Amino acid sequence: MTKFMRFFAAVCLFLSPLLIAPANADASDISAASRSVVRVIVYSSAEGQQSIVSIGSGVAVARDKIVTNAHVVEMASFDNSVQIVIVPSDGTQTYRARVTASLPRKDLALLQLTSGGLVPASIFAGVSEDGADVFAIGYPASVDVALEQSETDVLRPQQPVKTRGTVSSGRTSKSVESLLHTAPIAPGNSGGPIVDACGRVLGINSFGSVATDGGAEFYFAISARELSAFLTNRGIAFRAVRGDCRSVAELTRAEAELEATTRAKIEQEARVAAELQRSREGKVRSDAEHAVIGERENHLALAALLLVLSAVAGGAAWQFSEREQRYRFKAATAAGAVLFVMAVGVFAARPSFDEVDDRVRAALTADMPDDAVAQKSAVATEPKAKICVLQPQRSRITMSDTADVEFTWQPDGCVNGRTQYFESGGRWVRSFVPNNEAQISIVSYAPEADIYRIERFLPGNDVMQSARAARKLYDVKTCTVDPAQLTNIDNMNKTILAQLPPAPNEILLFTCSDH
Repeated sequence: MTKFMRFFAAVCLFLSPLLIAPANADASDISAASRSVVRVIVYSSAEGQQSIVSIGSGVAVARDKIVTNAHVVEMASFDNSVQIVIVPSDGTQTYRARVTASLPRKDLALLQLTSGGLVPASIFAGVSEDGADVFAIGYPASVDVALEQSETDVLRPQQPVKTRGTVSSGRTSKSVESLLHTAPIAPGNSGGPIVDACGRVLGINSFGSVATDGGAEFYFAISARELSAFLTNRGIAFRAVRGDCRSVAELTRAEAELEATTRAKIEQEARVAAELQRSREGKVRSDAEHAVIGERENHLALAALLLVLSAVAGGAAWQFSEREQRYRFKAATAAGAVLFVMAVGVFAARPSFDEVDDRVRAALTADMPDDAVAQKSAVATEPKAKICVLQPQRSRITMSDTADVEFTWQPDGCVNGRTQYFESGGRWVRSFVPNNEAQISIVSYAPEADIYRIERFLPGNDVMQSARAARKLYDVKTCTVDPAQLTNIDNMNKTILAQLPPAPNEILLFTCSDH
């Protein structure tokens, strides 16, 4: 019963804060952040006997670099007999590391892996909102004790513990800028990150207050600003991101509302334009009909006049014949015949009512600018250079920078002359599964709206391996218009998408224009 109660207490302490998730948090975001968290074990080999002298947590800030607390690796900073073992949250192996920088007064230390690589975390470069939900991620020793973990168990990669709390900003110690929060931590959490609901690092957990008289405990993390300065001063490149932490559901809803509003505006403009076009076409048609009717009446009148003159000439020819005036008879007969032929010709040349449509088309085309006529008659086939600018208010930034995106677009879905996209529902889509990065991207471009969109997923190792295997099933390395190859690209997109969770961890939306 004692063991059970210890286990139950530990689970309640560290996992109950997650039972009610905040509106903008998603389990996949915290899981993605956990990929960068490691257990840091410090071994001493003094007197020929190896023993654990310190256990803490850490977070990868580059593929081969880890940040932890200085007090976790204090012995390794000056004792060459001390070794550091890094146990990742995923995979099957552990790594060795050494201390390359330590700043005890800020309680920060930098470790260098001697081999292998990890998934780096993103550090939030903005200001933490007071009262915002935060998550502490790490390896509290109390959970190891409650679960009766052996040294072998501790050395085995396993998921870190996540606890939830809130930030109370506006308080800091005199020696170091810290972040006060209520996400429970314990010995073993030291050096692990405190992250926001999007999984971005807000600080490095360092210490906690001591509860008195049954009061609540509070916890402190070295701020992201201190962490960034620590890394920058040592020439370490790291991921720094800004932007509000918006939920995927909120972003999707806002985007759907914007799309509906835009569509309604376009439809309204189209209706007005169509009405104006109908009105213009109606006036042009009316004018064309009146013109045709007038011309027909003129032709009929002239034909009638010519017929009358022809008849007069015929009468004169008859009179000349009675009088046996042969030369005058011939002249009058010829004139009558010519006038009759002319009357028939004028009558036959009268405009038909079928000409009305032709005249309407000609009049409407004449009103269009020359470039508009050329644009309407020609099919665009030339590549267009595009420059796309991120729209932060329509994006969810968790790991990427906000640089502009430039590419060359062809109407057949070829990007940069080498990567073929597949058309689906007005968007051209392509999936990307890199070999050296633990992320999967679904990239799309909508030519009519000039919207370039990246949906980025940050899955665990198993999903990454499965997606890479799925990608290798399809040979889609060049641009093509071959239907069979286009079907291959579509099948690849669908196969990779089937491996992914319903919602991405990051959404980047860019508006594009011709460059």
